[in-house]
Amino acid sequence: MVGRDGARNADRGDAVSTPAGPTGRQRVAAAVALLAALAAIVTAVVVGIIRFPEGLGVLGCVAIALVAAWFGVVRRGWQRITGLTVAVLALAATALLLIRNDGWPYLLVIVAGIAIWHAAGRVAFRVHVHRPAAPRPDRPVLFVNPRSGGGKATQVGLAAEAANRGMRTVELHPGDDLEELVRTAVAQGADGLAMAGGDGSQAIVAAVAAQHGLPYACIPAGTRNHFALDLGVDRNDVVGALDAFVDGGEQLVDLGEVNGRVFVNNVSMGLYAEAVQSAGYRNAKVRTLLGTAPAVLGPSGSELDLRWRGPDGLAHRSAAVILVSNNQYRLGGSIGSGTRPRIDDGMLGIAVVPAREAGSGSGPGRWTHWSAPVFEVDSDHPVPLGIDGEAVVLAPPIRFGIRPQVLRVRLAPHHPGASPSAMQPEGPGQGLLALAGIAAGRSPAARGRAEQRAEPVGSEDTEGVG
Repeated sequence: MVGRDGARNADRGDAVSTPAGPTGRQRVAAAVALLAALAAIVTAVVVGIIRFPEGLGVLGCVAIALVAAWFGVVRRGWQRITGLTVAVLALAATALLLIRNDGWPYLLVIVAGIAIWHAAGRVAFRVHVHRPAAPRPDRPVLFVNPRSGGGKATQVGLAAEAANRGMRTVELHPGDDLEELVRTAVAQGADGLAMAGGDGSQAIVAAVAAQHGLPYACIPAGTRNHFALDLGVDRNDVVGALDAFVDGGEQLVDLGEVNGRVFVNNVSMGLYAEAVQSAGYRNAKVRTLLGTAPAVLGPSGSELDLRWRGPDGLAHRSAAVILVSNNQYRLGGSIGSGTRPRIDDGMLGIAVVPAREAGSGSGPGRWTHWSAPVFEVDSDHPVPLGIDGEAVVLAPPIRFGIRPQVLRVRLAPHHPGASPSAMQPEGPGQGLLALAGIAAGRSPAARGRAEQRAEPVGSEDTEGVG
């Protein structure tokens, strides 16, 4: 294929999705964060000694505030808000303990230390990969789904912004065949393809771009934009993402395939796939998923006929959930959970929750997840799947593969250019070591091909998975 050959002959140095090393600003920020945390801890220890035993309460509150503020550094969304809220409450308790004993000097040092620890830590772990500008396409075409993401593309005037950048826009209408429209545009001379829509639409355009060796841009006009997140596109900057075809850099990434169909994120089978098939899923995802759970996982539920082999080669005849992804997600309670540190590793990510043991009446087992270039699931019946969140039923066997570094992704120069978890460590202890490494000029290693792990089901933070 033209796309595959062209991608493999490209400069693989631009394909790495993690920064080569921290910037000077990140090194300074890491050093400042460590010094600020040390100042807060030393001050709290001094208070604990000179005002014993009441000072032990101050020491405990400071410890809680430091951990909670760190949680605010490496988490997103409601988890970050929760961490910062706990940190503020812990500092408020510290203030109550110190103010009544004229402990203002100590309080100021502690509050400043924790605030700087949080702010500097965020700067130190902020991802931004700089790539040289790639040649600008002469006839790029942008495909827009105006209904995706609640009409996000229309709200920001995306078509007009694209025209200002020399891009032709093709707007989708009900009943349109997106793949046919994309192939027609290529036949008419398009030399760059961009998609503003959900991840299912992104997969269609990306597949054609990879086949023809054309540059591709992901415009985050969908609802969740998981592919954009892991590529390093700023999901809050829909218009700015168009600059990928102005002065953007290029990155080679992988595509997953299932029975010949391309996917950019993941394919699910079992509990999640059964929920996707439900008519109410689109309007009430969580409620539908929970409503499906008893039928699949409960004591009276039937096991799903999904036959597969684990990383040890042993055969299994059922599973509660199987998730196969285009590169591996971080699962479990680790930092960056639910995102992929990279999408150019050339491996599928496979995560399985085994079904309950027959006759045990117990719930599902533990996550087992590993990487492999191929994976197969068999069954005696047609298998419901969720492919990038869209309901599909395929005839078995279900064969998965990876197309390594076939997609030439263009990324706007002011966007991160890598996944949020590309630089983040796995846990708080490793976080301190990572900060020390950044201060010394070493970039934290993002996990690529992770070892097989088992995690309790229900403990996962899978914000980006789905």
